[in-house]
Amino acid sequence: MLNWAVMKNLLHSFLNGVDTINDWVGRGASWLTLLMALSTFVIVVLRYGFNTGWIWMQESVVYMHGALFMLAAGYTLLREGHVRVDIFYRPQSRTYKAVIDLLGAVLLLLPTCLLLAYYSYPYVSYSWYVLEGSNEAGGIPGVFLLKSVIPLGALLLALQGLSQAGRSLLTLTGESAAEDDSFKDFF
Repeated sequence: MLNWAVMKNLLHSFLNGVDTINDWVGRGASWLTLLMALSTFVIVVLRYGFNTGWIWMQESVVYMHGALFMLAAGYTLLREGHVRVDIFYRPQSRTYKAVIDLLGAVLLLLPTCLLLAYYSYPYVSYSWYVLEGSNEAGGIPGVFLLKSVIPLGALLLALQGLSQAGRSLLTLTGESAAEDDSFKDFF
């Protein structure tokens, strides 16, 4: 049987690994914001300046928008950017916050992520089976790729929820979660 020190080291490795993955994915996905803005600018210039445009370019903005929100959900949780009622949470003790974070992750976040992954599976797998493309002529023939981001986003968010729950457990047991402060202070 594993002793507490080994289990704690494994937990720390898991927590830091999940945080690193979501940090990388979130930072990478953030570039989609710039690409969306540039694409929208080009679409407007082409449409009103040159009376031309392409469906695939307009659809690409929708693809980027969907991918950004699904992929950056775990990153947002890592940065504590999701909405919460701060008037009740912020002034409380570290232990109280750990209990709320643990209960929120286990009772609300993880079941929601599991349901999202479960119900998106047939939707995504059928899309892959038929290699679903755009309904519009000249659209992007990769709708199945966009739909694949749904369970991936749920997985990243669930992993970050497990990380949050793990850090809360460490806090409640009196252990340090050994957070990498560079994550919190980046923005």
